[in-house]
Amino acid sequence: MKIFAIESSCDETASAVVEDGIHEITSVVASSKELHEATGGIVPEVAARKQVEFIVPVIEQTLEKTAQALEISDRVQVIKQIDAIAVTVGPGLVGSLIVGIEAAKTLSLAWNKPLIPVNHLVGHIYANWIHDSKEKEFPRFPAVVLIVSGGHTDLILMKDHGRFEYLGGTYDDAAGEAFDKTARLLGLSRYLGGVELSKAAAKCTENELSGRLPRSLINEENYDFSFSGLKTAVRRLVENEKHPVEIVACEFETAVVDVLVEKTIRAAKNYQAASILLAGGVSANTNLRARMKDAAQSINVPVLVPSLRLCTDNAVYIAGAAYFNQVEKPLNQIQANPSLSVMDRF
Repeated sequence: MKIFAIESSCDETASAVVEDGIHEITSVVASSKELHEATGGIVPEVAARKQVEFIVPVIEQTLEKTAQALEISDRVQVIKQIDAIAVTVGPGLVGSLIVGIEAAKTLSLAWNKPLIPVNHLVGHIYANWIHDSKEKEFPRFPAVVLIVSGGHTDLILMKDHGRFEYLGGTYDDAAGEAFDKTARLLGLSRYLGGVELSKAAAKCTENELSGRLPRSLINEENYDFSFSGLKTAVRRLVENEKHPVEIVACEFETAVVDVLVEKTIRAAKNYQAASILLAGGVSANTNLRARMKDAAQSINVPVLVPSLRLCTDNAVYIAGAAYFNQVEKPLNQIQANPSLSVMDRF
């Protein structure tokens, strides 16, 4: 089954074709990141306008690349091979979501294909099913899933496809948001500075601040998180003491990862998980990936992580999620919902 997917929840405009939920045939992503770097943050109206500008060229390029991949010269024959269309309906920026949804509805009508709505957060999870190797290990159920990104930090017990139990989440800032705000505080980047913070942290050879920053809720018998206090603690530290940026960055990153790993491993142990999955933009963090795998050895549970390029927004995992969760709805019932949680259906 081949699914053509569209993702437009924020500042990336993406489409992809995926077969049977696991084999990527084509992926195209256009981004307006450089515009938001100039303003130090995403301006929703600007993001939506760029979605309008990019959506048709991205779809066209996806069809062209798919024809090449399938060795088909006629675009009509490519469209005939597509079995369904998938689209992100939320969460995200409402203007950006609408552009993708209306494009998907148009294609559904024009191509006479069913349209499958997809929760963007659920989509992130399915990046763990995409592979290009026969040696790829697939997730086993029940799985404990850590969704960690700029807007979300959630722990989910995934019992099967479409069967989730919510274990906990952040009370305030998401982990990725804390990374970005701390990077700005340290003067590393004005926009999406989490990557720059991690690069700085990697330069630290000795963390003289080890244990100085709080690990909020780490010993609480729940699966919730809180990172706003950590961000405030960094501010107070840099205002009152002089330390190299790389050391502060290292202690901050270590504090975040300590909490994420502790809570996830505890959940995996208590719920007798068969696998642990990382999902979301922060799942690309090298420290988090390595520390989670090391910690999981103590309970003999495999940790699966998406390829780095599938951690950020793309349409590949939207197609994957659609394949494993085929909820077809009438077009007039498919609407943008910018406030969807990972537990929400459509």
